[in-house]
Amino acid sequence: MIITMKDFFMILFGMMILIIGVLIGVAFLTLLERKVLGYIQIRKGPNKVGFMGILQPFSDAIKLFTKEQIYPKFSNYMSYYFSPVISFLISLMIWMIIPYYFNMISFNLGMLFFFCCISLGVYPVMVAGWSSNSNYTLLGGLRAAAQTISYEVSLGLIMMSSIMFIMDFNLMKFNLYQNFIWFIFFMFPISLCWLSSSLAETNRTPFDFSEGESELVSGFNIEYSSGGFALIFLAEYSMILFMSMFFSLMYLGGYNLSIMFYLKLSFISFLFIWVRGTLPRYRYDKLMYLAWKSYLPISLNFLMFFLGIKIFFF
Repeated sequence: MIITMKDFFMILFGMMILIIGVLIGVAFLTLLERKVLGYIQIRKGPNKVGFMGILQPFSDAIKLFTKEQIYPKFSNYMSYYFSPVISFLISLMIWMIIPYYFNMISFNLGMLFFFCCISLGVYPVMVAGWSSNSNYTLLGGLRAAAQTISYEVSLGLIMMSSIMFIMDFNLMKFNLYQNFIWFIFFMFPISLCWLSSSLAETNRTPFDFSEGESELVSGFNIEYSSGGFALIFLAEYSMILFMSMFFSLMYLGGYNLSIMFYLKLSFISFLFIWVRGTLPRYRYDKLMYLAWKSYLPISLNFLMFFLGIKIFFF
């Protein structure tokens, strides 16, 4: 297949539209979070800027990007400056694997690319923590790295169970195999493990140890202000949206261009916020215990179980 210049520019144009869509989605996800947390805590969320606070995310963005940038005197300047940018770029790059039917990069190894990207996501957080030259940031970065690496193991094994069914790394196949029944119905326990591991992977409550206010002030991002902080924030929320999309794709009927798909995605994003409003923070040793003593054996057992089913019946 020969790609002409026109095709190339159309792919670039499609990517630009996707990125703009993701950024607008992230903006309104932050608004949804503040509204939902407000109502959980029996108060109003943002409701002044625009109609019912709908323009609040845009005023926040303008405020953050126009504030003065502060650089710690003894920080490692280059790595301090570029780690939020790289974090943001990785979180946007991961969206390229969405299995669009047209005009985009739809390739056969989407699952592997996803895993490579979330593995790379550890480094900017760790480097941001180290380069800020503060004990709090370093500890936050180390915690985030240990946590993410631990949960990647169970995420990979859970993902392998799904791959066993479709015997392909192509994300389009999930849609074909879930035409009659969603995978969540016969992979229910392991899908909940995936959801919980996604919370840990995106550093969300109850696993937000890289940002523990009680002991680390604000974790790995203390020294960041204005644009740097905004980029870290955008990267985190774009990963939440992506993990919601991936859950819908793997367990809730695959990817299809229908309003139902976007409702499922929104519901899983809402779950991320709901969990934040409901659960207190875990203890750090219990987090590690959960990863290595609970999720790892469960995901291994299910992997063997599904492998057995595949061999025996197919």
